[in-house]
Amino acid sequence: MAAVDLDGYFHRVGYLGNRSPTLDTLRDLQLRHTEAIPFENLNPLLGWPVRLDPASLEQKLVHDGRGGYCYEHNLLFRHVLEGLGFRVVGLAARVLLNAPVGAVRPKTHVLLLVEVAGQPYIADVGFGGQTPTAPLRLEPGIEQQTPHGPFRLHPAGDGFLLEADMGGWKPLYRFDLREQHIVDYEVANWYVSTHPESHFLNALLAARPAAGRRYGLRDNELAVHAVGGPTERRVISDARELRGILSDLFRLTLPDTPALDPMLEQIAAKPAATA
Repeated sequence: MAAVDLDGYFHRVGYLGNRSPTLDTLRDLQLRHTEAIPFENLNPLLGWPVRLDPASLEQKLVHDGRGGYCYEHNLLFRHVLEGLGFRVVGLAARVLLNAPVGAVRPKTHVLLLVEVAGQPYIADVGFGGQTPTAPLRLEPGIEQQTPHGPFRLHPAGDGFLLEADMGGWKPLYRFDLREQHIVDYEVANWYVSTHPESHFLNALLAARPAAGRRYGLRDNELAVHAVGGPTERRVISDARELRGILSDLFRLTLPDTPALDPMLEQIAAKPAATA
């Protein structure tokens, strides 16, 4: 039995297709999920907990029109896929994007291993500005196209390295195939949502892909990345405009709390964020 309301989820992402556990279903759902449900970190910024139980994930991301970060996105997506009959295993990754060369990062990113017709695929709907918008075959050494650019996997020790073409190939994260459990995710989620040095507590982050482009927000700097083309950036210095961008470009239903507007005013007053 599905742990979440599949009809509600399909309405949220605009999916009207087949409910069989096929590769076409997985591809369509991954694209629609990433384009409909934004990546965002308002809960940590507001000092609110990030809950990972199925009911909380469904309420926040499906019914409340909110988004979230990797734990929320990928755990919700796992419940949906399992409800459709896919075999799914949770994995963990060390994020390498923008990390110093040689740095050892903790395993703070969640991704999914999905079996389709006996073949393994990586599905990830929660990596922010570089989220793959299509499943990737677990096959190293080949360039794999998605609606938002190519990705590729390389062998890396006992695991794999995922890279994206960002005007040149850049490493995103390193992972292995050791199964992770909800208790593993709960510990890592608590760390990234409460540790004072976590970037989820120190900057407003939002991301969403759309047809032919990706939108990204770091504090008050908006970036619009054209797929295969240039990036436009501008600073949002007005809190009302910042609120409108979160609502419109990122399709985010903002939480109704008196703490939000003062926070947005502080962010709008900042100097331009660094990428």
